[in-house]
Amino acid sequence: MTADREFATAREAANDPRILVFGRLLGAANRLEFLLGRALAEGTGLSHSLFELLLVVGRAGPGGIAVRDIAQARVLTSGGATRLVDRASAQGLVTRHASPDDGRVQLVELTRRGEELVVAASALHARNIERYLIDVLTPDQAAVFAEAIRTLSKSAATALPVMP
Repeated sequence: MTADREFATAREAANDPRILVFGRLLGAANRLEFLLGRALAEGTGLSHSLFELLLVVGRAGPGGIAVRDIAQARVLTSGGATRLVDRASAQGLVTRHASPDDGRVQLVELTRRGEELVVAASALHARNIERYLIDVLTPDQAAVFAEAIRTLSKSAATALPVMP
């Protein structure tokens, strides 16, 4: 099958193996995001988007991370990242301060409360990832899946434009 082949019918297009595999990837991601996000919200009060923000900020470590880098990591516009940071700040989970190197750049760091909450939420999240993802696969499948997802993520990240 060539990449530029046209489809004769909607059914043929919908059953194309390339389209099916991507649809299954999105379907699985959406279902897992719902299940894991609901568990986070019920168990910690954190939305999945705030939890992911705290992970990005926590991964950056001491000194913080620029809002523009949060936008790129989360595939958000700078305005979307700013609104997310504003929500986390209003809840006392992060602080912002000017970069010592460039005062125009705002750096975001976890507060003590944010650190404690992301650590507790991560324990819950990891258990649910095991339940809904890792335990469903054989150990060999889980290893192949983890490597494949890593490869896909890195490839997509290099193709992604700089977020506005």
